[in-house]
Amino acid sequence: MNPDVIIIIASLILSAFFSGMEIAYVSSNKIHIEIEKKQSGLLAKILSKLTVKPSKFIATMLIGNNIALVVYGFFMGDLLVDWFQDMLAASSSNSAILNYLLIDFSLLTQTIISTLIILITAEFLPKVFFQIYANSLLKILAIPAYLFYTLFSWISDFIIWITDFVLKKFFKTEGDQVQLAFTKIELGHYISEQMESAEPHDDVDTEIQIFQNALEFSEVKAREVMVPRTEIIAVDVSESLKSINSKFTDTGISKIIVFKDNIDDILGYAHSFELFKKPKTLKSIIMPVEFVPETMLIKDVLSALIKKRKSIAVVLDEYGGTSGIMTVEDIVEELFGEIEDEHDTIVLTEEKIDDTNYIFSARLEVDYLNETYKLNLPESENYETLGGLIVDHTEGIPAQDEVVLTEDFQFTILEVSTTKIDLVKLKILEED
Repeated sequence: MNPDVIIIIASLILSAFFSGMEIAYVSSNKIHIEIEKKQSGLLAKILSKLTVKPSKFIATMLIGNNIALVVYGFFMGDLLVDWFQDMLAASSSNSAILNYLLIDFSLLTQTIISTLIILITAEFLPKVFFQIYANSLLKILAIPAYLFYTLFSWISDFIIWITDFVLKKFFKTEGDQVQLAFTKIELGHYISEQMESAEPHDDVDTEIQIFQNALEFSEVKAREVMVPRTEIIAVDVSESLKSINSKFTDTGISKIIVFKDNIDDILGYAHSFELFKKPKTLKSIIMPVEFVPETMLIKDVLSALIKKRKSIAVVLDEYGGTSGIMTVEDIVEELFGEIEDEHDTIVLTEEKIDDTNYIFSARLEVDYLNETYKLNLPESENYETLGGLIVDHTEGIPAQDEVVLTEDFQFTILEVSTTKIDLVKLKILEED
């Protein structure tokens, strides 16, 4: 093989390597890097040296890439010039004007060919590939990266010194002070990766689950946690204390919402303990509630409830009507999981028939089903529950025994009322 061709191919490989390592370092999970650095062995030592100063690593990769591109351009140019000269020599019978046009065209063609080759083979493809497998490739190619890091160290130090001087002299900054750091998003991604890599039958440690819940806690909105309007146990303020007492006994709950005329005009709530004080009217024992919009974050709702010493928040829709209610317990459950007590009366069905067939209560949340059963049900801001997913797809409440088909799932409605879906059979459709 022509030595020039070998040099060109080597230059392209090196350029792809430097471009890829640069994007791999930027895209990699910094927590993953830190954990690898804490391990014993050669790889841990090399990663520690490479990441001690991130800007120097990036500068080294850029220097290597530029050197590879210069070498590529030099030899590729000679190769293309020789090729086009042979073409012109073969057409020596052409007129002088035509030869000048062919020369100009050959220069343009050389530029386009060399640029396309370098963009595809040494820029676009390696950067996409290295970005996808950033963590793995950063470890696999750490040793050759360290060799170039050491080789070009004096050049990168000189360039960083110049840039620091310019930044301090003309822009009045402290220069390059960037250190390896990780964000909450990277921490969440790392935990999610570890949970996804676990076998389906493996139990996830409670601490890991709580940690993941804590990371997601700040993004959860009130509408995702509330007890929906249709399941609120409430009484009219005009009802007798005897009737209220019977309601407490029948339901087993300790707090009942009190409204005036209809559920959209909530006055507060009554606690069963207050009945032991023998009040004369229901109105005299009503305790205040906090009113919050559906879009309010539950961390803010919890803060408001604690600050105002209230235990129940009424969630309002965009028109000011009652959308649902939530308690401090509901919010805490988002962190620590379901907190069962002797008064919890709602039982949600979760039955796995086989690997492709399930029976679920429509009240179960889609993200919970995806996390627990690895179903990959579509998630959207338009709904939170399995019933909401079906209604969003059908744009109405389907009839009992109706079959609803999506791209990957078949839903059979087992139980339904005039206002909501209660029980669903889910079947995972096999790919053709």
